[in-house]
Amino acid sequence: MAGAGRTRADGKPSGGRRVLVIGADSRLGRSVVEALREQGRVRFVAGADGADASGSPAIARLIADTDPDTVVHLGLEPRPSRAGGRAAMKERNVIGTMQLLAAASRAPGLKRLVVKSSGAVYGCAPRDPALFAEDTPPHLPPTSGYGKDVAEAEGYVRGFARRRPDVAVSVLRFAPFAGPGVASPLLDYLTLPLVPTVLGFDPRLQFVHIDDAVRALVLAALGGHPGIYNVAGDGAMPLSQITRRLGRPTLPVLSFGAGFFGSLIRRAGIVDFTPDQVAMVRYGRVLDTARVKERLGWEAGYTTADALRAHAEAAGLKPVAPGWTKGY
Repeated sequence: MAGAGRTRADGKPSGGRRVLVIGADSRLGRSVVEALREQGRVRFVAGADGADASGSPAIARLIADTDPDTVVHLGLEPRPSRAGGRAAMKERNVIGTMQLLAAASRAPGLKRLVVKSSGAVYGCAPRDPALFAEDTPPHLPPTSGYGKDVAEAEGYVRGFARRRPDVAVSVLRFAPFAGPGVASPLLDYLTLPLVPTVLGFDPRLQFVHIDDAVRALVLAALGGHPGIYNVAGDGAMPLSQITRRLGRPTLPVLSFGAGFFGSLIRRAGIVDFTPDQVAMVRYGRVLDTARVKERLGWEAGYTTADALRAHAEAAGLKPVAPGWTKGY
């Protein structure tokens, strides 16, 4: 390799940042890799599939071969069907993260670690606060599914930070993604031909546009302050308003039958509707984003309503009444 301070043929400094992105096979990962490659301060970007983080020898070789100064971990997978089932999903999310961090702890040149986490770590409960700040303890911690995986993965990240205090660690807890090309269990649920809702509940939900998520990750990777950050679009919307604007009729279900109904459509392979998703559409969750705005200088380009509108337009979904699009 050329010495530090020299310039390569493409005009980028040879002494620039070396970034390894785990989870580059996802919609988010591909966009992050592309955005990083456009940065003049970045020497090279290496991308790896999220499944690569599940194998200890493979990830150890990858880190040794690329010698990154920055690792961006996007490999936490919220969809059991995409991971090959719930057991494989947990293996990838929890064991994979543990093995990735073990390999990263032996990388002497590593200076920064960025982890894509989720607001699912806060869980959903009837007495939850109106806004979750980063230091707000969950009233009912997630006991299953993606939320539990994320909580366990964050525990390993905290352990890594204690072992490697020389590495700046940033954890970004995202609201659910929305936007063109985005797929998630929550969006799959919201775009069902008939959306089951819990009778008597109209939770507030919050989203972040995929492009805003990419910008937040790039900011964190290229010099943002270490710490935990909530990332979400401004504003929140009640579920009833979301379904109308996505042009989806609803089917109210009695509260005691919501879990059974969710299990039924999950077993039928219609939607990955896990118990934590059932809690989400009963109680909702909204994140306080003051910290990421103040410390990272990140601002959402899309509100929650804007992100949903962009998603609906890309998917060809039309609101129940066309005039209501003005409310986005």
